[in-house]
Amino acid sequence: MSGKAVGMSGLSKTGHGEASGGEAGSVALLDRGLGVSQIVFMVVAAAAPLGLVIGGVPLGFAASDSPGMPLFFALATVLLLVFAVGFTLMAGRVHDAGAFYAYVQAGLGRIPGLSAASLALFSYTLLLVGVNAYVGVATRNVIARYPGIDSPWWLWALVSLGLIAFLGHRDIELSAKVLSAVLVVESLLLLVMDFGIVGHGGARGLTAEPLSPSMVGNGSAGLGMMFAVFGFIGFEATAVFRNEAKDPDVTVPKATYVAILIIGIFYSFTVWAVAVGVGVDAVTGAAKADPEGLVLTVARTYVGPAWADVMQVLLITSQFACVLAFHNVVTRYQFTLSRAGVLPASLGVVHSRHRAPSASSAVASAVAFAITLVVAALGLDPIGDLYAWFSGAATLGVVLLMAATSLAVIGFFRRSDERQSVWRTVVAPAVAFLGLASVVCLMVVNFPLLVGTVGGAWVMGGLVVLSAVAGAVQALVLRVRRPAVFEQL
Repeated sequence: MSGKAVGMSGLSKTGHGEASGGEAGSVALLDRGLGVSQIVFMVVAAAAPLGLVIGGVPLGFAASDSPGMPLFFALATVLLLVFAVGFTLMAGRVHDAGAFYAYVQAGLGRIPGLSAASLALFSYTLLLVGVNAYVGVATRNVIARYPGIDSPWWLWALVSLGLIAFLGHRDIELSAKVLSAVLVVESLLLLVMDFGIVGHGGARGLTAEPLSPSMVGNGSAGLGMMFAVFGFIGFEATAVFRNEAKDPDVTVPKATYVAILIIGIFYSFTVWAVAVGVGVDAVTGAAKADPEGLVLTVARTYVGPAWADVMQVLLITSQFACVLAFHNVVTRYQFTLSRAGVLPASLGVVHSRHRAPSASSAVASAVAFAITLVVAALGLDPIGDLYAWFSGAATLGVVLLMAATSLAVIGFFRRSDERQSVWRTVVAPAVAFLGLASVVCLMVVNFPLLVGTVGGAWVMGGLVVLSAVAGAVQALVLRVRRPAVFEQL
């Protein structure tokens, strides 16, 4: 599966415009034109800046009961930069697009590796379906407000998935162009709001108080950090695109650091601007009183009503870009696991014309369609049940994977003869593990808050554990029934 076999051939063409054949040939057929900027645009789009600022940041202020959310985003940036030290080092040693799964397997063994693969696939699928439900609701709300037409949320969620399926079937560069365009527009919208606040001097003058270290003792810093880390989910997908990247050993590490810095700086500045715009002493109360309308009210105050309306409309495209990014991640995890012999071989087929894992994309889309239809048929609330439950569980799963990856870095280089600095192979991964493990503990303790209900927390928490156990069980079954596949993992 690694880049070692890229130059090999042996493909055979099918009658459906797809290529099959040897593992090396199939991977070599993938479009390998992604540069640093394209990968960065895709993973930053997964963070959905507009969606997070409008929907997530007010919840962070309210839950932490602290105006120090800008500081928590800055601290999360530092933590994830430390995590990236080991993560990017592994990216240059493990030539596999499985990212978390591949790194955990290389450092901790095959059984933990497949457990990580199952958890990753489960988590990103939840994000795909949950955020797409948000797209459906946001679209319904905009259509109900402006044209005045009432329509079901699931109709627009299915339309969104149809567009996602089309883009996923095509080459990755088309998705990159769509995500880049959306990201630029939503970032400009937020920056105009930010500089509008700065230009007016905020509610009570500009101050660095929300970034002061004293904010750590103000309110619940743990909950603030938990929501801040949630804002970065998706940056780790840089390694998932290594099969489609130009010079992946250089491109992936650069894209990882650039993505973390862009997300961290942008969020820290924007969240600081929101705190200053509302008033440092008033922002937590305002967030508790009107979490859904807080940021739109700020935009309306400092830029104008029309700008707030545009932000509300483009919230749809922001979340759509997020869904597309997660769809691409799910597709490539399935593709990689198929090439390893863990999932059906049909998922490892590359389209000869589009040079994309189109078969895997079709399956990811079908699964999302099915789950959305089931939720609609059961009459569950798309935000309170689907979005809240799925995004909360997925966040827990991804942070668990990041913590496991940090341990895997230490394990990998303990067994390796390669000489690397202690900072990169022991100290940074250990610090990252301790920080991420602390976030995991906070998430588990506050899981009902993250998911929305106690019942939902038990259900989704159980499914997170079950997904990891399922991967471990599959590895044990492979070891007994298909030892050759198990040994080649």
